[in-house]
Amino acid sequence: MNKKLLLLMAALFSWHAGTAQDAYRPSGNPLPSWGLKTNLLNDATTTLNLGAELRLNRKTTFELPVSYNPWTFSDNKKWKHLLVQPELRRWTCEAFNGAFWGVHAHYGVYNVSGLPTSLFSTYMNEHRFEGWLAGAGVSYGYHWMLRGRWSLEATLGIGYAYLSYDKYPCAKCGQKIGTGNRNYFGPTKAAVSLIYMIK
Repeated sequence: MNKKLLLLMAALFSWHAGTAQDAYRPSGNPLPSWGLKTNLLNDATTTLNLGAELRLNRKTTFELPVSYNPWTFSDNKKWKHLLVQPELRRWTCEAFNGAFWGVHAHYGVYNVSGLPTSLFSTYMNEHRFEGWLAGAGVSYGYHWMLRGRWSLEATLGIGYAYLSYDKYPCAKCGQKIGTGNRNYFGPTKAAVSLIYMIK
């Protein structure tokens, strides 16, 4: 593995804020063990999703979110996919409290067509792509306690993905016109999650 990547990962998991304030829980209450979450950004795109996050120790958690979109919309527009994106997190104060850094991986399969030109290229609007992706990235996020066992969390990640795909001439055409792959560098994770903490 690349030495720079190893050094970055070591720095992320060894870094902590010694002056961080405990904003999550009253003194003396035990740390939550795990939580269930849904990404509201995925919900807004009609993507079904559910995640679980487990505390490994006082400052480390492991998150496993899964998202699934099976729908085909009008004019055969589709953003069909199944994606898993496990992440190991290091918290600056303590688990489920305040800021954290994470290292995530991702794997998914997809079948997309008719993507809006306002967000994607005309080329992606006029063709259908079917394939798989895999990669990894780093993220930063923050966790806010709302009330009782409810919390809110925002996360943004950047990284790399390798995409392998078959290309079709239009949204409904069945004849394959090409096969390709692409290396992607950029945002790999975005979430605003509503969380129910399990004591």
